[in-house]
Amino acid sequence: MAAIGLAPAAASATDTTPPIFNWAGLYLGASLGAGVPLHRGERLQAGSGFESPIYDLYPTSNTRSGVTGGAQVGFNWQRGPWVWGFETDLSLLDGRRTPSGLFPTSAAYPGMPVFTLTPQTSANFSASIRGRVGVAYDRGLVYLTGGVAAGGARGPTMLSLGGGSAFAADWSQSSRMKYALGGGFEYAFAADWSARAEYLFLSQSLNTQVFDDGSGNQYFSRIRNENHILRFGLNYHFGASERIPGALEYGAHRDAGDGGGDKEDVKTERYSVHAQTANVGQVLPGFPAKYDGPGSFPSHGIGNVLTQNNLFLGLRLWEGGAAYLNPEVDEGYGPHNALGAAAYPNGIAQKIGRAAPYMRFQRYFLRQIIGLDTDGDRINDPDEGSRSEVLESVQNQVSGKVDRDRIIVTLGKFAVGDVFDDNVYAHDPTTGFLNFAFNSMGAFDYAADAWGYTHGLAVEWKQNWWTLRGGVFQLSTVPNGPVIEQELFRQYMGVTELEARYELLGQPGAIKFLVFGDNGRFAAYQDAINLALSTDALPPDLSAVRERHFKLGGGINIKQQIIENLGFFLRASASNGRYEIVDYTDVDRQLSMGLVADGTAWGREDDEIGVAGALSGLMGDHVRYLALGGPGVFINDGTLTYGGEKNLEAYYKLGFGKNLDATFDYQLIVNPAHNLDRGPVNLFALRLRAAF
Repeated sequence: MAAIGLAPAAASATDTTPPIFNWAGLYLGASLGAGVPLHRGERLQAGSGFESPIYDLYPTSNTRSGVTGGAQVGFNWQRGPWVWGFETDLSLLDGRRTPSGLFPTSAAYPGMPVFTLTPQTSANFSASIRGRVGVAYDRGLVYLTGGVAAGGARGPTMLSLGGGSAFAADWSQSSRMKYALGGGFEYAFAADWSARAEYLFLSQSLNTQVFDDGSGNQYFSRIRNENHILRFGLNYHFGASERIPGALEYGAHRDAGDGGGDKEDVKTERYSVHAQTANVGQVLPGFPAKYDGPGSFPSHGIGNVLTQNNLFLGLRLWEGGAAYLNPEVDEGYGPHNALGAAAYPNGIAQKIGRAAPYMRFQRYFLRQIIGLDTDGDRINDPDEGSRSEVLESVQNQVSGKVDRDRIIVTLGKFAVGDVFDDNVYAHDPTTGFLNFAFNSMGAFDYAADAWGYTHGLAVEWKQNWWTLRGGVFQLSTVPNGPVIEQELFRQYMGVTELEARYELLGQPGAIKFLVFGDNGRFAAYQDAINLALSTDALPPDLSAVRERHFKLGGGINIKQQIIENLGFFLRASASNGRYEIVDYTDVDRQLSMGLVADGTAWGREDDEIGVAGALSGLMGDHVRYLALGGPGVFINDGTLTYGGEKNLEAYYKLGFGKNLDATFDYQLIVNPAHNLDRGPVNLFALRLRAAF
């Protein structure tokens, strides 16, 4: 009887005891809280042109405590009670504001009792990419977190002294790392939901802003942007079982072309999580040169190291639709900080190198796949991305089944090269050739910010043996600038590409025909030359003659398998060299070609070897502009004895499995920066890459 009486009680106790929560897998959520700044004072320090600190200015600070709110996405692994992973977030951080309005000066300014500050929009946000490690007990999780942050920069500002001088300042700059450190407690209150409280110490670094009146008089503003952040959040957990690592397995076939295999064995992936780090050390020994210009490779030699670290997060939203996010942390420089050669020897390097780690959201976009098969015939093929058309879960690709004939729409921030001018043998500098000349058409002056990304829309219509692509993308606000044009169709690029797939002597190949047009405010070289010569103001200044123009160009891209495990690529391109380079590199025409072989032939299936050469050239107006000392994008020798630049690159990639490799790279540049008076230049590099 006692046993019978205890049974319901035991069952009731069992029913009310919550199961241990599994923290592994992807989660997505939102947070709300407050930020408290540590430093509130404001000071404009008198610099060059002033005699004493008595000319310093002290505007009333607008900095105060404020609300913070945003979203986060992360991924966890778990073993026993230990939980570790990463998280990236983006939040509004209200409270840190540039002073605005009228303020009193000091007695040092007779007749100027006030000064005025007129700021533009600042970067009043915080973002971060952080590691997390914690201990779980039952439904609770206590964790520590830390990583690289972004945001907090002050926007362009005007300073006016009474009715006198006007001083202009651009965006604030910082040479120090921005970071976030903290910890929190999270509790799973439902099967897929958790709530948390989190504290972060957020340092958005020492932001420096320089005010200049154009006559040698300057003020400096240095603001230590540090905040205590306390926020509360909710997270939805998708679970670890939703992710399928590695290749899909189905039936006996992996060739999507024959539709073979058991289609029902393929599982649609709910989300994908991948990461990659690429680290490059590059050395340029001394070389012969008649002179070194302000932007030349130094003839005594140079060495640089850089690192690029990426997360690739993808989430399937509905049938055929997925969202993607790519936070990135960069540090270091390419050879001579992206100056010295037209076909620059390091495609991983940014146009803006930095000594401290910094983060950016390089890609955030939506992709929709619309099936066109009317007979119901479906094949095993993934959501097609730029990096891969294999049947795997890969970067920026969630796996699953789609129609053979389909339309693919991509909208958001991404790279033009993610969709256009792809080539399986030469496209990605993190895994193959490093030089710009081999990873895209040299004369393809495509829209991009200083990191190679922009906002745009691309549409692909894929049929059995051909694909038609079209897209429109925003140019940068000024040629080769770091900021993307915000107003739609004010400055933009249109691009169209037709791809035809075929077999030649039983070997697969493809040819692509691409045409593009840049429509925006950029200069004609001859206009800059005429102005410089008529005013005796050398070197020519492109910014003084920028107006609306249309720049046309195009090219051909061929990939051809010669035998199994050996392929050939060729690109030929040209653009209108009368106009300045809008967003890419100093090339008006280029021919590049090469061979790539994987190591299967010599028993090393994860190894790869490649060799390629390129010939680049400029048109007459472009040559004359550089000869008069005009600066280019990646070149600035101060003068020019013209000879087309020639590039040779060879590499051997030593693979330790599919996701870990070391690459030894050699490059020869003849006539670097199209200059007969300099070089040839030899470059040696070691690239280390790891991914999952």
